[in-house]
Amino acid sequence: MEMPSTTLQLAMDLIRRESVTPEDDGCQKMLADRLSALGFNCEHLRFEDVDNLWALHGESGPLFCFAGHTDVVPPGAPQHWEFPPFEPQIIDGMLRGRGAADMKGSIAAMVTAVERFLQQHPEPGFRIAWLITSDEEGDAVNGTVKVIDWLEQQDIKIDWCLVGEPSSTELVGDIIKNGRRGSLGARLKVKGIQGHVAYPHLADNPVHKTAPALADLASREWDQGNASFPPTSFQVSNLAAGTGATNVIPGELDVVFNFRFSTEQTSESLMEATEAILATYGLNYVIDWNLSGQPFLTESGSLVEAAKSAVREVTGRTTTLSTSGGTSDGRFIAPTGAQVIELGPVNATIHKVDEQVLASDLDELSLIYERILLELKKQASQ
Repeated sequence: MEMPSTTLQLAMDLIRRESVTPEDDGCQKMLADRLSALGFNCEHLRFEDVDNLWALHGESGPLFCFAGHTDVVPPGAPQHWEFPPFEPQIIDGMLRGRGAADMKGSIAAMVTAVERFLQQHPEPGFRIAWLITSDEEGDAVNGTVKVIDWLEQQDIKIDWCLVGEPSSTELVGDIIKNGRRGSLGARLKVKGIQGHVAYPHLADNPVHKTAPALADLASREWDQGNASFPPTSFQVSNLAAGTGATNVIPGELDVVFNFRFSTEQTSESLMEATEAILATYGLNYVIDWNLSGQPFLTESGSLVEAAKSAVREVTGRTTTLSTSGGTSDGRFIAPTGAQVIELGPVNATIHKVDEQVLASDLDELSLIYERILLELKKQASQ
């Protein structure tokens, strides 16, 4: 039986760690050991119950950062998996296990890419850093966002950042995320008066009063998007009211909804417009807003061009830039002024039972990451 490559072996070692968010379960120590051997200065930063790793190589020049997370989503009931989620296997060319795609496979590819690159170029002319958290799949309050605050206090600025999120859709490198939409959520409570359904004049049904407002919000064209972003979208994700009885008018209605918004909007504009609509329908309500992240966009520049060139050189493919999908920790890094992209394996099975990725894709991804470093070295020397 053929032995797994260095990249695959490391990916499998990481998958064996049951790092269900916010646990790291020793993954970051494993990474720090590998990086320390290359001359990285590793700092373990723990905020509340979250482990984070910051590693830095070099003392001068632009700063390139690999960013990612060691935590994974819960696997659910093991009996629903064809194979144990934390016992990685390579079957029919597929690496199987929780985190194979999201994103322990990417992290392993990053490590081996850096190892090869620094062996050939010990003084590349720019600094290389790692920002790894165990809080990406969870609340995301004590992970990357806290490390960024810490870096700001140290007056450390990231110039280029590559997040290893699984960006590809069919083939490695076919999609590079160069931005993300903003995410604005809300919990709305509409108050009415509970009563008997036979005497509606003695009650005030919040469901009936809220339905037209929700229809207005759902049907409204918030914007048409732009060249980089699709239109802003509104979606109701939860709706709850009533006692469970058929003869009781509910006294209140709870609604959870979310905006995924483009750079055509701001969180403030969406909140103001929403509350104006709710007022139009005369609702008695309270609303709790939660901004998960502002939209960001990395325009074509040194990092984007390096990544596109690397994908073309390694795979022969022409990549497509995209801002689709959910949020990522890139939303915390981009506001510092860094160029941020996301490039990782195929995302078809992320967060699913029987998560898996084509094993050869991780070796290919490692070569792409190494090529990006080589492209940035050229730029740093100019």
